[in-house]
Amino acid sequence: MKRLDVWIEIEGRQVYAGTIEGTDGTDACFCYAESYLHRENCQAVSVSLPVRPESFTAEQTRNFFEGLLPEGYTRRIVAQWLHVDETDYLSILEGLGNECLGAIRITSDREPELHTSYEQISPQKIRQLAEEGAVSSTELLVKTHLSLTGASGKVGLYYEPHAEKWYMPLGLAPSTHILKQSHIRLDSIVTNEQLSLLTARKLGIDVPDSFIVKAESEELPGESEANVLLATARYDRIFPKKKKMIGGLPVPLRLHQEDFAQALGISAADKYETEDKGETSGYLRRMFDLLRKYSADPITDQTRLWNIIVFNAFLGNTDSHIKNFSLLYHADLGTMRLAPAYDLLSTSVYESSTRDLAFRIGDAWSLDQLTRDCFEQAAEEAGLGRKFAMKQFDGMCDRFEKALRDTGACLEMQGFSAAGRIVDQILETGGSRQLR
Repeated sequence: MKRLDVWIEIEGRQVYAGTIEGTDGTDACFCYAESYLHRENCQAVSVSLPVRPESFTAEQTRNFFEGLLPEGYTRRIVAQWLHVDETDYLSILEGLGNECLGAIRITSDREPELHTSYEQISPQKIRQLAEEGAVSSTELLVKTHLSLTGASGKVGLYYEPHAEKWYMPLGLAPSTHILKQSHIRLDSIVTNEQLSLLTARKLGIDVPDSFIVKAESEELPGESEANVLLATARYDRIFPKKKKMIGGLPVPLRLHQEDFAQALGISAADKYETEDKGETSGYLRRMFDLLRKYSADPITDQTRLWNIIVFNAFLGNTDSHIKNFSLLYHADLGTMRLAPAYDLLSTSVYESSTRDLAFRIGDAWSLDQLTRDCFEQAAEEAGLGRKFAMKQFDGMCDRFEKALRDTGACLEMQGFSAAGRIVDQILETGGSRQLR
């Protein structure tokens, strides 16, 4: 029998929330602790796990907690490092659950580890992280017991901007940034994502701060995709006015978040809506329903979500699945809002990438089927006013190309020569070619 303790940070304090118990992932069930249920203004750790004394099913438990873990190749490498089966999500969660996205922590005993520190990382280690890809990032994940969702190689580190130094968080120390590596099969993906993020911001979409880290060496001078990393500030970390310090470094608070798959009780394996599931699965409609029911400002957040979906279509991002949208909670867990947009990039510029949409838009299942009428249908399905939604759509249509070209020119001036080529490829292969 395995038992894992679940903690959640509330306004900077680690609070014991409950346990996951079972022989393995097939029968492990989460149950809130009695002490947590008796807290004043007790809040659920997930929309899909409402506060109650009864245990949740193994499926409900797995859909939320496995959603905290890496996927794909990174998960396989992590499992090898931990000497466990990659299907054993409980053992991987036990190994990596010290620092997850959001404010959840997983430990294998009742008291969280008290030792906290930040260990400075040398420029050589950053270069190794850039050059060696997922293998090097996985080593850091295991050493820091840190879990980041998604299939790409990434690691959470602490960044001190004034000295431009990176630190590895140990114990209870939170990270501040996610460093994402280049993908060996996808050319200039770091430049692609930074171009996408900055273009989104220019178009009024809320995105986290980001910058490209150059890890140059004599063997890899200049702008090589083997020696750059994308650093993205964690929007689920904030620095309070009254700062706690660790080793002379200010410590951020953890904010809780959950992606839309977790909130809707959908497994990570089903993060893409496929045509064979039938139109009744309705991921787009369910996403807007989620905001209407739970957002502290549902009108604003529905508009923000709509604009992100439209932007991804123009960009040619067919990887905008439901795990790439999240709810971000207030520090006291009392309210939640749509999180900033993340994991934005054009997949259409890569011939190896699918043109199938991550979820149906109107009656379109692929990028090539998208028309303006599809978005009118989607607006109705989402419960938005058609006139208002299409005004937002037309505004994006009018401004997209200029925002993209201006952003690409800025990145070229900064030395990222691939930006101009990517701009042309996005305009040729993305959804804007039939929507503009």
